[in-house]
Amino acid sequence: MGMKKGKALLFSLLFIVDLAYGQFPTSRVATDWPFAQSSIWNMPIGADAIYLPAGIGAPGAWSVTVDEDILVLVPDAPVQDIVKHDAGWSDRLRCESIVEPREVLATDVPIPPSFSTDPGYNGLRPNHSAALLKADGRTIVQTQPFHICGTGGSAVSQFRPPDEDIYSGDGIRGAHGGSGMSSIGGTIRLGELLPNGVIRHALKVNLYAQKYLAFNTDGTPGYRWPAIRADGYANADTYGGAVPALEMGALLALLPDFNIEQLQTAPAKILARAFIDYGAYVVDDTAWDVFALATEWSPEGRVTDEFKETWGYDMETNDEEHPWAEDMTLLFSALQVVDNNSPAAIGGGGVPRQALAPPFDLTALDGTLPLSLQLDVFPNPAKDRVKLRFLSGEPVGIREIILWDMAGSARQTWSGGSIKSEITELSFAANLAAGLYYLEIRDVAGRSRGEKLVISSK
Repeated sequence: MGMKKGKALLFSLLFIVDLAYGQFPTSRVATDWPFAQSSIWNMPIGADAIYLPAGIGAPGAWSVTVDEDILVLVPDAPVQDIVKHDAGWSDRLRCESIVEPREVLATDVPIPPSFSTDPGYNGLRPNHSAALLKADGRTIVQTQPFHICGTGGSAVSQFRPPDEDIYSGDGIRGAHGGSGMSSIGGTIRLGELLPNGVIRHALKVNLYAQKYLAFNTDGTPGYRWPAIRADGYANADTYGGAVPALEMGALLALLPDFNIEQLQTAPAKILARAFIDYGAYVVDDTAWDVFALATEWSPEGRVTDEFKETWGYDMETNDEEHPWAEDMTLLFSALQVVDNNSPAAIGGGGVPRQALAPPFDLTALDGTLPLSLQLDVFPNPAKDRVKLRFLSGEPVGIREIILWDMAGSARQTWSGGSIKSEITELSFAANLAAGLYYLEIRDVAGRSRGEKLVISSK
């Protein structure tokens, strides 16, 4: 039987104070802290969480490894196409295995010409799950296994799941092949493992499937929500774990009373707080007896380099007696499965251990790619309706208008076909609460502009 722990009082969603975390932010930037407030990556562990021991032991090979996610979030960079390679995870070099005639996986993807991942990547066949932000400033292309073949070289990959919106998306689907889960959600970002660093989101980990992941014959063999699937090779032999609750997609967490002070290293303590308050999702198979943490590699830098420069030792290590390695073995050995994690009770439900993610700072969207049409929005504040006046006359090429709340959720949408006159009136849904919103106008070319809009009590 599982056990419930960690009931806490949440004093305020915006101004909660925790001695380990300091003042909670009142806004966030989508490229740094993406997805809707209710996303699995943003929901804390709840007081009603039911914990089951995961049964993870010390690694038999390397003590600590990483799985680098390639994050290219520079929407104003020069664009290029991502072309297909067919090397997969074989011994062939991906940059030398481009499919001919060339097959384009994604068009017009912004990539800084100075950024390269090949040479310089870790291991022989890295996963390189990638998320690349398009020019609209909100849509990410996700793909795997991704490489940029030298400075100014070709961008190559093999698989591409559906795109995602970093403002309104739930952040579940992505290019981690073993689970079908997000390329950017759960990634340890630059700055999070620095002194006094804070991680305010769930993490991603990879485990050795043959040793730890169960293969249950329950209609979703080898995986559980929110994973979309298990590895294509998953069966009772390749997924040999003994804990039925520990499948691909499982949410792992430390018990609330885990003694963080027993850890010897500062970065391990930062991770432990995140494991207690947010947990970590299992997203891939390491395929050897190690565990791995998902970390950022972007044009801004690599978490592994930042870690070494800050702490003086490598994040990846085979020295099992190093304090960092000892800490990580202790931490992983103490992990529990949150067995009642579900769409209706993300993190187990009940009072969350931390405040929910704050509203987005939407100034990054203003003027990103403005429409040629100029418009006024009035009245502002509005009550039950608002008017748009297109200063250039009758609007042409409007695809849709979306009303976003400050948590990044689309609350109402109007199709472009209904926007036909110089002055257009939009009526709000009856259940729309008073507050600050963002009215975004998108054209058929994918460009957008918008206005902040205050809706007052009706």
